Amino acid sequence: MAEKFERHRQPWRPDEIQKLHTLAGKGMALKAIAKALTRSEESVKDRARADGLKIAKLR
Repeated sequence: MAEKFERHRQPWRPDEIQKLHTLAGKGMALKAIAKALTRSEESVKDRARADGLKIAKLR
């Protein structure tokens, strides 16, 4: 069963966007970034795509 996220459909805060950029820049995997940001993998993937970031699939 899929995880439930308390922050479903919440807008991205500037500090979260900064953290996403930092973690993606370090080469962290999608799953690890999603957990660190307490967001779904799909949400992280969509935001990264919108910002032009590359995220590792697996590590």
